[in-house]
Amino acid sequence: MDNKRESFATRLGFILVSAGCAIGIGNVWKFPYVAGQNGGAIFVLFYLLFLLIMGIPVLTMELALGRGSRRTIVEAYKFLEKDGSKWHIHGWLCIAGCYLLMMYYTTVAGWMLAYFWKFLTGTFDGMGNDSVAGVFTDMLANPAEMTVFMIIVVVGGFLVLSFGVRNGLERVNKVMMIGLLLLICLLAARSFTLPNAGEGLSFYLKPNMDNVRNVGLGKVITAAMNQSFFTLSLGIASMEIFGSYMSDQYTLTGESIRICSLDTLVALLSGLIIFPACFSFGIEPDAGPSLIFITLPSVFINMTGGRIWGTLFFLFMTFASFSTVIAVFENLVGASMDNLGWGRIKSVIVNCIFMIAAGMPCLLGYNVLANVHLIGARDVLDSEDFIVSNLLLPIGALVFVIFCVTKFGWGADKYLEETNKGEGIKMSPKLIFYFKYILPILILVILISGLI
Repeated sequence: MDNKRESFATRLGFILVSAGCAIGIGNVWKFPYVAGQNGGAIFVLFYLLFLLIMGIPVLTMELALGRGSRRTIVEAYKFLEKDGSKWHIHGWLCIAGCYLLMMYYTTVAGWMLAYFWKFLTGTFDGMGNDSVAGVFTDMLANPAEMTVFMIIVVVGGFLVLSFGVRNGLERVNKVMMIGLLLLICLLAARSFTLPNAGEGLSFYLKPNMDNVRNVGLGKVITAAMNQSFFTLSLGIASMEIFGSYMSDQYTLTGESIRICSLDTLVALLSGLIIFPACFSFGIEPDAGPSLIFITLPSVFINMTGGRIWGTLFFLFMTFASFSTVIAVFENLVGASMDNLGWGRIKSVIVNCIFMIAAGMPCLLGYNVLANVHLIGARDVLDSEDFIVSNLLLPIGALVFVIFCVTKFGWGADKYLEETNKGEGIKMSPKLIFYFKYILPILILVILISGLI
């Protein structure tokens, strides 16, 4: 298996694909708003601290499992676990988590593509602010429209992967990520030139102690912990597979820092686009879908050349969501190849058909299945998201930590040896005490706060 395993052609390819997996919709529709609400720069400092003490360690553990085994998650556990132990059962949960994540993420990625098309073709031209929300509502009520865009996303994603790791995943992601970074810089520069841009920037980045006192320091810290943890989607092995395609040339700590830096850069720059624009046109910024599909289109239609800026923004959002889609799809394809012995093309075709069918309940949850509530009052999308975000990610991250640093699993010595292989920043053995006794408590805090 090892000698036939595909690999990335370049280090840049690995970093951009891994960062592309991490950079997604949450960077744009959640991070800026949560930062603004929770004291601006104070939140950002806590966020960076938790990224350093939680995000980077767990990321190195996922990558170490991949690189140490050269296999996808179930086979990785089987290869590294002690005889007779059952860690690989968690591998199957990870694969289920990747499928579940894509069951709703492909619908949302379809919305991004649909809005790119709407701005490109002039749907919003001459529209008043009061009509903007109606465009989103009409789209949600139209299952045929949403199905078309979801299928384009799914088929497009698997088509890229049919060309393999180097010629498909790496090549396409490189182009998209470079395009994404150029677009985000261009959009941020445009936001700076708007009237009242300074007010938006000070709300976003100026340390605001009044805000912190109103919200409560505990809530600010918990929000920063959550954002730093969820931004990397750790816990369902979506990153583990890229470790299995990595070379031994560089340490995992150094590469993890690079991935986190790129992810954070996009999150911070998103705020530099959103807040100056909202404050310039007196529109209240909020989080979630309404920010992207109602608030920002209202900003663009008031802007000179708004159709162009709207088109570019949704092209950026399409790249951000599609880079995550093809990265997670590679997990599904790789798992089918490793666990079922299928070839790449068969894995691509079967998974493509399955994902289109599995994505339909989420999409229909806004129209045909609007009365279906799976968990409490949550609709289909929110229920699927709750299971992935509030259960599978934190529980999975906890399992990775225990497996990597305790004698019951792989063991701290072997984890450190794999993490420190190659040139670059080394992980200190002194941190093992922290990984064993403190990091699990922090992850439990996230799990419990998510359930409450």
